[in-house]
Amino acid sequence: MTKKTDPTFLRAAKPLAPEKLRNRLDPASLPYEDSRRVPRKNGQGAFQPRAMQALRMALMIPGLEYNVFVAGDPGQGRTHFVRGYLAPEAAKRPTPCDFIYLHNFEDEDRPLAVSLPAGQGRAYKTALAKALADVRQAIAASFDQDAYRRKHETLFKRFSAKRDSIYNKMEAMARDKGFALDMDDSGGLTIMPMVGGRVMGDEEYGRLAPARRKVLKSKGEKLLSEIGVFLRKLNLSEQGFRQGEVKLHREVAAEALAEALKPLRKDFAEAPKLVAHMEAVEKDILDNVESYLPRDPADKGGAGPAQGQHADGHSQPPQPDDISYRHDVNLFVDNSKAARAKAGAPVIVEDHPTPFNLLGSIERESELGAFYTDFTLVRAGSVHRANGGFLIINVEDLMGNQGSWEGLLRALRSGFLRMEDPGDGEQAKTRTIEPEPIPLNLKIILVGTDEAYETLLAGDDRFRKHFKLKAHLQATVERSAGSIRQYLSALSGIIEQAALPPFSRGALAGLVDHASRLAEDQKRLTLSFTQLRGRMIEAAAIARMEGRELVELSDLNRAVAEHDFRANLFEEEFMADYDREIIKVATGGTAVGRANGLSVTLFGDYEFGLPHQISCTVGVGHGGILDLEREAQLGGPIHTKGMMIIKSYLVRLFAQDKPLVLTGSLCFEQNYAGVEGDSASGAELAALLSALSGAPIDLSLAFTGAVSQSGAIMAVGGVNRKVEGFFEVCRRRGLTGRQGVLFPADNAVHLLLKDEVVEAVRAGQFHLYPVASIEQAMTILTGLPAGTRRKDGRYTPGSLYSMVDLRLAELAKLAAMSEKPRKGRA
Repeated sequence: MTKKTDPTFLRAAKPLAPEKLRNRLDPASLPYEDSRRVPRKNGQGAFQPRAMQALRMALMIPGLEYNVFVAGDPGQGRTHFVRGYLAPEAAKRPTPCDFIYLHNFEDEDRPLAVSLPAGQGRAYKTALAKALADVRQAIAASFDQDAYRRKHETLFKRFSAKRDSIYNKMEAMARDKGFALDMDDSGGLTIMPMVGGRVMGDEEYGRLAPARRKVLKSKGEKLLSEIGVFLRKLNLSEQGFRQGEVKLHREVAAEALAEALKPLRKDFAEAPKLVAHMEAVEKDILDNVESYLPRDPADKGGAGPAQGQHADGHSQPPQPDDISYRHDVNLFVDNSKAARAKAGAPVIVEDHPTPFNLLGSIERESELGAFYTDFTLVRAGSVHRANGGFLIINVEDLMGNQGSWEGLLRALRSGFLRMEDPGDGEQAKTRTIEPEPIPLNLKIILVGTDEAYETLLAGDDRFRKHFKLKAHLQATVERSAGSIRQYLSALSGIIEQAALPPFSRGALAGLVDHASRLAEDQKRLTLSFTQLRGRMIEAAAIARMEGRELVELSDLNRAVAEHDFRANLFEEEFMADYDREIIKVATGGTAVGRANGLSVTLFGDYEFGLPHQISCTVGVGHGGILDLEREAQLGGPIHTKGMMIIKSYLVRLFAQDKPLVLTGSLCFEQNYAGVEGDSASGAELAALLSALSGAPIDLSLAFTGAVSQSGAIMAVGGVNRKVEGFFEVCRRRGLTGRQGVLFPADNAVHLLLKDEVVEAVRAGQFHLYPVASIEQAMTILTGLPAGTRRKDGRYTPGSLYSMVDLRLAELAKLAAMSEKPRKGRA
């Protein structure tokens, strides 16, 4: 078979036309002058039917089992997509209730949770605080009122008369016994002996005879015993005065409380828990009315006793501890702002889901080295704030915070939000509180990758129970007239949200083409809007730097080029090594057992292609073909599989009438890193067939493609970067018009090459050959027909496969001959 009669060769030898190397959208085909004319439609949601169906289903099914896991690759705008869909849906829903925590007067360690219509929590907190402030002012003002003065004066006069009477009786008794009494300000009583109607001084008392002092001491002790009866009566009288004063204060406070709480009882009559709370607050204030008295009523002109001292000079009991905190309202969840704005249900994105941020916390404060807490220190988490709405969490962030995932699952399982104290895991537990749980009613949307979904699905049965809906985001969408219109609508939304200047018709067409390049498919568009948004922002900045208010296609092209330049340092360093021939890759001439393979290297988010020299040696022996990358533990499992497929291919074609007996090796020259993937298996097989046949390979060509056991060349990834990488090496060395790349025919639709490559192809300086089989590839690489098997089992004379078959037969014969002497010696 010759080149002229081989139709397969003729098809393979024809390179692709320049028009087939990319897909360009004609700006004139767009009906919009610029992005301002593009109508806003469904945005990105139109491209995600599966995810949209899952989210719609979640909205329609109540309960805590049908939560959603949004699965997609990073950079697809997963959170933005979910928030964009939920925001209008949430706006249609009622604003959820407020939640407040109140002091539990029956059990202070178990604060009470009360739900109120949105906005009523803040209203109650404000109204109650004002009412109690009014009560304080009313009590203080009552000291200036005549009624209070008269009542208090009557109480004080009764107490003073009784006290004076008792004191006079004690003095008379003491004088009869020859003693004088002295009572200090603190109520301490001292008796002193008298002589001749005067008090005996200490010096005079000391000069008395010991017997006389003993007698006086005995009389004094007896007198104190007798006076004790009067002292007890005095204490009872003082207690009675205090009780009367407290009763008077209670009357004043009761009247002030009734007046101040009357509007609250009316406004919140439909909230039984609040009515009960107001009654409890009122009772607590009346039981501890002294704590509500002004610190120094005398300073306000009142007739009441000063704090800490009666008007008669006797001391008052110390001020009770401040109880006002018990009457506070902890506004735990406040939806008043959303209620005023009629914003509907909340959509909250928790980007730092620590246990405290997500599930809430019970804080502690320190006083004199001791920690304490109460219901006012209970803080809400994002789960509480999203209750009644939607909570969006990145699953990687969630799993990165110990305790958050378990706490969330406990809440979903029980249906209640229980506050978990951080000290629960401590060995030495501190005193804490247990707030009343809040009913849970929300939808949780986890955002993550497919791998994270599979891991949770397989490793946690609770995930399967509570996240029954998977919203699967597709990475690309078909490039059609309808989808392009939708795509432009999504792009105009990005322009509007990012406050970018308008994009021209040409720039919009360029964005569509760039989306296809990112998707690596002429008939698809990427849905990774995050990358597109970055280039759009950069193009807008370039336009502004140029003093223009309209972003043109040239701005977009420059933004893409500058983005690549900022990321391509390693690529440039590799290219410098190719220029200096430190890395040995030929771009011209021929060689036996050598082929140019192509690979893709990824640094960060930048991908580039590099050519590699693949070499093969064969000889007599039984060792088979060694994969040196595998032997050096540099080859991955997929690359190893590719090598096994090459061996199977040889067996199918050349081991039907004889054994395959040879030894040899395949190697990626100057490779010091790992090799993974099978995209070089076609080039490896080409090098092997060249080594076996002795036919030289044209090194002005590079080859990428995976080979099957039947010899078919199958599609590979990164074909654009691979072609551009080899083209760049050739361009730097000088294009000869013979250079080019062989690639799988199935990858033709994935070609979206840079302008310089397309122009070189147009000028006949570079060529791209789509091949469907190894036979087509070898015909182009060697210039020889591959050959076909005839009825006698041999291949077409003069063909490549005939040369391989003859060489394998020769190797098998030589191996057999080398074995005979050994058997004789044995």
